[in-house]
Amino acid sequence: MAMTTGEHAATTGEHAAIPLEWVGPLRISGAFEEDVEVPLATYESPLWPSVRRGARLSTALDRGIVATVIDDRMTRSILLEADDAAAALTATRELERQLPQLQTIVAGTSRYAQLIGLHHQITGNLLFLRFEFTTGDASGHNMATLAADRLITHILDTIPGLRYESISGNYCVDKKAAAVNGILGRGKNVVTEILIPGALVRDRLHTTPARMAQLNVRKNLIGTILAGGIRSANAHYANMLLGFYLATGQDAANIVEGSQGITHAEERGADLYFSCTLPNLIVGTHGNGKALPAVESALRRLGCLAPRPPGDNARRLAVLAAATVLCGELSLLAAQTNPGELMRAHTRLERPDTRNLVSNP
Repeated sequence: MAMTTGEHAATTGEHAAIPLEWVGPLRISGAFEEDVEVPLATYESPLWPSVRRGARLSTALDRGIVATVIDDRMTRSILLEADDAAAALTATRELERQLPQLQTIVAGTSRYAQLIGLHHQITGNLLFLRFEFTTGDASGHNMATLAADRLITHILDTIPGLRYESISGNYCVDKKAAAVNGILGRGKNVVTEILIPGALVRDRLHTTPARMAQLNVRKNLIGTILAGGIRSANAHYANMLLGFYLATGQDAANIVEGSQGITHAEERGADLYFSCTLPNLIVGTHGNGKALPAVESALRRLGCLAPRPPGDNARRLAVLAAATVLCGELSLLAAQTNPGELMRAHTRLERPDTRNLVSNP
């Protein structure tokens, strides 16, 4: 039997040492109401004070960061070959009719997996089927794949004119940048919002609501369009997500789709409304790697191992990830409204050996 990642690390004693700091607290409301510190494992040391600046701002507000969980699902797409396009279309209609039966099959693969949706694409004689599941507190990769395996067997046994091509047809979409996840959903879809009085924007972020709103449009929206971004308009979601994922035992490659999200900023009177929408957060509190001592300790400190209904701990973790992203995004955009501030921060916090070179070129 092959060893799991955790078992292999425990046997060999090999671990990658990544610097980690707890930052915060972040004040969160909406999904739950609590002040919570969060862990970030990163080699980019300026990330900690940057997120900390946004976190401290949240605690100056009664509601802090308001979080809303919009959706929660994991997907797996399979690829089948049909005799022709007509046979593929007939198969999709039959599968829609069989949905209750398919749900029963999935329920037999796990205590937590439930089939909640089915989408298809037909290209020539190729049939792409995208199954959508809820997976409890697990991120759900393996649970969805096992369920898809069983569904393939049933489909090929009961629907003529189809042949197996692959357990994954790339219509999932797993760990690749694509539009479909933001449209149909994959993982947790979380929106975080904050409303900051103009005086606090000036005192704490050293900028103004107007400059923040303008930079967001010109940099995050127009700049990303020019670059050909896919359903994404943000400054650096990936930075916070990677640090958070590594500290909490997540599959770090999921930041590829996880960092696809949209930052929105606008003036509301004299105040700044700022939000981050992350539609593809793939996180779990149960599964491979979660029993490693450091990970288990972090999840427990975050309150994500409490006795709750299935899925609630993972949704709480997703909210914490999204709130962390907002803190870092807010801080970076504010810094970028001021000439030289970003580089000064990196020079001071990340490369002290180059101070003299920068100040005395």
